[in-house]
Amino acid sequence: MASETSSNQSVERALGVLRVFTAGRAELRVSDVASAVGLTLSTASRLLATLETAGFVDRDPVSGLYRLGLDMVSFGGAVLNSHPVHREARQVAQNLAAELGLGANVAIRRGDELFYLLNFEGRSAPRPFVLSGQRNPLHSTGLGKALLSGLSPTERRVLLEDLPAYTPRTVTTHAALDEAIAQTVARGYASEVEELALGRACVAAAIRDGSGAVVAALSVSGPLSAIDLQNREAVLARAVIEAADSISMGLGYHGPARVPSQQSYAEVWQS
Repeated sequence: MASETSSNQSVERALGVLRVFTAGRAELRVSDVASAVGLTLSTASRLLATLETAGFVDRDPVSGLYRLGLDMVSFGGAVLNSHPVHREARQVAQNLAAELGLGANVAIRRGDELFYLLNFEGRSAPRPFVLSGQRNPLHSTGLGKALLSGLSPTERRVLLEDLPAYTPRTVTTHAALDEAIAQTVARGYASEVEELALGRACVAAAIRDGSGAVVAALSVSGPLSAIDLQNREAVLARAVIEAADSISMGLGYHGPARVPSQQSYAEVWQS
């Protein structure tokens, strides 16, 4: 039993070390890892050496800094390829980004955060980093509001005790969040303008599975100058709703379509 406990503890510590690299900085010193996980320098060094041998981290021979190893990509790819939402959404989101010139993102809810399954960059919304695998708050994003539309007000209050502000425009009370989500449900899409980051906006819609449950959300996003919600909101909303409905149908959802027009989003965009 003592041996099993020790083995479990070693696994938990190793996983803790790997998680440190997803929290921000790409390259870390042994001391950074030790401090973040609460380990001694010798224990952190030993775990990093073991993970390096397994290919899960790489060590720069000049700086001595550690980064996640490329073997981690194989695990991530296997997870994504087996996820039903990712399989159904990938081509739809890629097409959406190409047609609209904006970022197209698909996320699921993981506890009290949203988790990006995939994103594609449009020509007018380039990013210097990949969103896939990253997390964001639910209450201050269009994707999050679309995901929260599947929960009752009581469930949202249990899930999200606090609603921290990220900008002066962030929704910070449950009454205001209830209103925003009621609007999302009524019109079939959520919008967000500078609630998480200044200078950016998005439009999002929920994705449902065969049971009708909200299992994911899709959005288009970009800089304010590119997304131009004042003039393009109706066009973008129609495009996002139709794309989300297409993914939902692929997941077995046969509920009512939320887009009355039979035009494709490409035809809407060109009109």
